Amino acid sequence: MRVSNRNPDRNATTRRFFLLVLGVFAAAFFLLPSTTTAPAVGGKDEGSSSLSPSTSDLFSSGLHFVRRSLLAAESNPLRARAELIRKQLGDHTAVAGAYASYARRLKLESSKQARLFAELARNLSNLLAAHRPLLDPSAPLDEASVRGFERGVKDRIRAARLLIVDAKDSFDNQLKIQKLKDTIFAVNEQLSKAKKAGAFSSLIAAKSIPKSLHCLAMRLMEERIAHPDRYVDPPTPPPELEDPKLYHYAIFSDNVLAASVVVNSAVRNSREPWKHVFHVVTDRMNLGAMQVMFRTKDYSGAHIEVKAVEDYKFLNSSYVPVLRQLESANLQRFYFENKLENATKDTTNMKFRNPKYLSMLNHLRFYLPEMYPKLHRILFLDDDVVVQRDLTGLWKIDMDGKVNGAVETCFGSFHRYAQYMNFSHPLIKEKFNPKACGWAYGMNFFDLDAWRKEKCTEQYHYWQNLNENRTLWKLGTLPPGLITFYSTTKPLDKSWHVLGLGYNPSISMEEINNAAVVHFNGNMKPWLDIAMNQFRPLWTKYVDYEMEFVHQCNFAA
Repeated sequence: MRVSNRNPDRNATTRRFFLLVLGVFAAAFFLLPSTTTAPAVGGKDEGSSSLSPSTSDLFSSGLHFVRRSLLAAESNPLRARAELIRKQLGDHTAVAGAYASYARRLKLESSKQARLFAELARNLSNLLAAHRPLLDPSAPLDEASVRGFERGVKDRIRAARLLIVDAKDSFDNQLKIQKLKDTIFAVNEQLSKAKKAGAFSSLIAAKSIPKSLHCLAMRLMEERIAHPDRYVDPPTPPPELEDPKLYHYAIFSDNVLAASVVVNSAVRNSREPWKHVFHVVTDRMNLGAMQVMFRTKDYSGAHIEVKAVEDYKFLNSSYVPVLRQLESANLQRFYFENKLENATKDTTNMKFRNPKYLSMLNHLRFYLPEMYPKLHRILFLDDDVVVQRDLTGLWKIDMDGKVNGAVETCFGSFHRYAQYMNFSHPLIKEKFNPKACGWAYGMNFFDLDAWRKEKCTEQYHYWQNLNENRTLWKLGTLPPGLITFYSTTKPLDKSWHVLGLGYNPSISMEEINNAAVVHFNGNMKPWLDIAMNQFRPLWTKYVDYEMEFVHQCNFAA
């Protein structure tokens, strides 16, 4: 009695709970037989595929009993069933219409999907209109008419779902984004392969010998063999070849026509040609052709010396690191192993796999003081340059104790030391500034006395030996040149040397016309068919087309 007075609401709550449980069991007992005998709207035999996704989830959750009880509680189960079918039909009609509108906004390449969704929406609407009398609350209902309505709706809903699944790639933004990413990746792969193939083809075109150039070398060699007495060197070299008071040039080349253009252009544009001395060095195979080329005309009194690399006996593998490295099996495999992947693996540095970068003709520039011990200054010219004005002004420049006079090529972040050397290597990082400005080979004025004082050749040997495994820089002559003449290079005015005529079509003609020397560096050399037409006449104007051998080999003007 004391407990009851202390908590009067507790007993009432307990009684209400038991009455509720009893009512639920009673309802289940009386309603279950009638619902099991009536056809189910969403039964497994017919209705599972005709319901909307939310209704299907309701069935799969196991709540059949509650839905059946509610339908049984209605005064007319067929009416509720028809109303549910109508709602599903209306929902799918709205979805089909929305997809059709979205397809039109997307402006798909094919209007097929837009037409299909619009037609489906119309069919669903027509079906609903055709059975509207069935949905009239005052109209009588029977099992057969409801079942027919349900069957028609079920077929169209199935078609709608299949169409939505097929169109998912076009309407799902995430799938579209992923598909675009896959397409971009595939196109980039194709682009990368095309670039490698293009670079490889360009390299082959650039390094191949044109038929006319090969013809010229053979014709000149034939002349050398047929008349050996005409081209014998004099027993005593002319004293002008070692006279330090004259203007001396060094040209190292195996291209007979290119070397002749360099000499022709320099002689024609000099005020006093007889004061100019050209030291042409080639390999043993082209020596005879070079001798014939430079001894068949006078060159306005200029002095020309033609020699072979082999004539300099000190250039052997015991002294020259490059020759010693060429004897190693690893380097021979790197250059001469005939595998396509070796040629196209590194597109950026593909050109450095060409064995010419180990040719002594390229590395002779590091031995100028020893080759010409009596000279004080010398001008080095590549064989792909054209001289456009008198160059004697270079000999009047105060070198300020520097060894190498060259035109700098850096602008912004381009052509600085970081682009040529491996600054992750501790030796390179310790000795050099990655932001130091690079310069160009092709026209370099060397003070040989300062060279000997600074011992630049010894510096070159030191670094070349360290780079035998190619960890300090890629092969070539510019990186070791940048290292050898680091802090000993005097910048020249840019008008002395204009570069890029072999790869850059955007160089202005004003800049070219004001240049003392123009340089066809790049793959599109002027003697090749791939040369740029706007620059080619700058070179061809110095080709001696009147020469018999040039005429015989059909060189195009």
